[in-house]
Amino acid sequence: MRSMKSGVGAVRAILLAATALSPAALAQEAPAATSPEPQANDSRAAAGAVPQAPVDGSLFGLPAGEAPIIQAIRVAGNQRIEPETIASYLVVHPGDRADPQLLDIGLKTLFNTGLFADVALEMQPDNSLLITVQENPIVNRVILEGNRRVKEDKITKEVQLAARSVFTRAKAQADVQRIIEVYRRSGRFAATVTPKVTPLEQNRVDVIYEIDEGPKTGVAKINFIGNRNFSSGELRGALLTKESRWWRFFSSNSNYDPDRLEYERDLLRQFYAKNGYADFQVISAVAELTPDRKDFFITFTVDEGEKYKVGEVKVKTSLAKLDENVLENFVPIKAGETFDGERVEKATESITFATGSSGYAFVDVQPRLDRHPDTKTIDITFEVNEGPRVYVERINIKGNTRTLDKVIRREIRVAEGDPYNKILIDRSKSRLKALDFFTEVEVEEKPGSAPDRTELDVSVKEKATGSFSVGVGVSSTENFIVDFSVEERNLMGRGQTLRFRVQTSSRTRLVDIRFTQPYFLDRNLAAGFSLTNQRTDFRESGFIRDRYGFGLNTGFQISEYWRGSLQYQLARDKVELDPDIFTNQTQQTVVDGTDITGRFIPGAVVPELQPLFVNNAGQQTLINTGVRARNANDEPLSFFQAFTCDFIEQAFAPSCQSRGKFLTSLLGFSVGVDTRDDPIDPSRGVRFSLSESVAGLGGDVNYFRTEASGAYYQRLFGGFVGKLQLRGGYITG
Repeated sequence: MRSMKSGVGAVRAILLAATALSPAALAQEAPAATSPEPQANDSRAAAGAVPQAPVDGSLFGLPAGEAPIIQAIRVAGNQRIEPETIASYLVVHPGDRADPQLLDIGLKTLFNTGLFADVALEMQPDNSLLITVQENPIVNRVILEGNRRVKEDKITKEVQLAARSVFTRAKAQADVQRIIEVYRRSGRFAATVTPKVTPLEQNRVDVIYEIDEGPKTGVAKINFIGNRNFSSGELRGALLTKESRWWRFFSSNSNYDPDRLEYERDLLRQFYAKNGYADFQVISAVAELTPDRKDFFITFTVDEGEKYKVGEVKVKTSLAKLDENVLENFVPIKAGETFDGERVEKATESITFATGSSGYAFVDVQPRLDRHPDTKTIDITFEVNEGPRVYVERINIKGNTRTLDKVIRREIRVAEGDPYNKILIDRSKSRLKALDFFTEVEVEEKPGSAPDRTELDVSVKEKATGSFSVGVGVSSTENFIVDFSVEERNLMGRGQTLRFRVQTSSRTRLVDIRFTQPYFLDRNLAAGFSLTNQRTDFRESGFIRDRYGFGLNTGFQISEYWRGSLQYQLARDKVELDPDIFTNQTQQTVVDGTDITGRFIPGAVVPELQPLFVNNAGQQTLINTGVRARNANDEPLSFFQAFTCDFIEQAFAPSCQSRGKFLTSLLGFSVGVDTRDDPIDPSRGVRFSLSESVAGLGGDVNYFRTEASGAYYQRLFGGFVGKLQLRGGYITG
């Protein structure tokens, strides 16, 4: 019997005679039979080496051309895999000679499939080739233990082994490294993972990963070398990563993230470029882990270079229809200013938009910086030339499991077939983020079917857009308060907003329903309505108001950053005096035939009843009863008045005049601009709105109202963003 065998442990090659051979052949075979077999600690076995067959062109001392002919191929040891499948991995077939080189190739191929823990090839006495295999087990389930800080789904999507997959120790060890990498990305460099395998019946196993998460690895210190003009504290403020401090327990910025280190280099370059240091370089950024694996020390070595001021600013173009003097108006940079790289980028964007509006879709705007070290100035020349003609061939939407494609496409500023425009694509990304439907928005470019074609892959990750809230509170004025609301901002994936709210307390009752369709009839025109019912008890003023109303609104885009809207509201108010504000006393008091026994409105303490009031006929009438208003303890009561409005006209005129039913018909409009770089988390830009409302179009109430509000955002030091907000209004009528 002749055999070649591979195993996880030692690798053996056993050559035995199975047929009658010539004496010369036996003499050649004898030394091979007595050669020592490799031990279990052989270096090849320890490394899991693939078995090697003889490659000298002979089999058992015979020339390759005299090797026995394979009469049949049989398989043993297989449980799940069909014999035909196993035999198909060999390069020899029945009728071929048992060439050792070909058998060696087949042995390696079977072993490299990962399906088998052991493989052996044996020539039988009947010249049949026997393939004996030991199949790798099948994974029954993968169990994670000890993962409290990282969610299980975040780990399972990284590991390779899964239920019903083939288990190999190489895959398990690779999964260990993947899990450790997941924890490193979350800032836990001290995490360890121990794989364990539990054998089951039918050649199945449970794979258990025991995880010791360890503490988060923070940043103990951020050092700078080479900074002369800015202190280390100022430079730390420009970085996203912060040093670990006890008060930053809510922030993840004090955790070390290796992927963030390159971004920090860019932030330093931006900081120095904004302050005039155009030659600034980060020579190196080194992160060193402490021996206890709890903290990192990060050291940036920098070369600041010289500080520059702006010299000459020009715009040059080779395009005939563009006026250089006109384009210079879009450059907010003046000679003598400190050089600011951020303002150069903004000017480049402004010129690109301006040329696009002039009909040039394929424009390449490049700022050229000419440094003059002797005067420490930089001449800036914006070169406007015709760029390569590239068109958007296709836009692919990915990841929108709930939101309809058209909801995403209508926010994209370019369409299929349009000229490629990088700025409009970036603007599209910002608009998609502003929807607040997605946790992630990415736009990737890839080559199209031709050199002048490109495809855009818009990938989104959906987030929960519905909200349900119940609030319960206690107030000294409204006693017990219950507030219930349900809102869906992406109704049925169509981008529509529906809100229902109910609030009740001892003094307020509110029911409010609102609906908005952002693209009415698939046009860039928002439309919506609202229904409101509210009852409010103004106890201090002594009256109750019931309001029923509805509203219609529409919004439209004026330009890329400007938007306008129109509103109409119709409300019916019913105002009544609050009867519960009066307290009944036992002593009977009649005024002009009206029984006003013990009725009063709380106010300043007056020892006795006012004897004079105006009756319904407008005449002054004396109260002749001479009754003093006192309580059960014979103490003076508060200001004693009747329930009728005539009786309290002097002391309670506002309530009397407001009593009745009123119809309010209001028409208004508003305009607003929003140039913020990110509507959700802005770091720069302006938001401003102005609204005008006129009431009196067929109603009982007349007034004119003006409101204005604005906010300015600017990135500050240390990752902080400054916000200046103003709001004001005026009403007359």
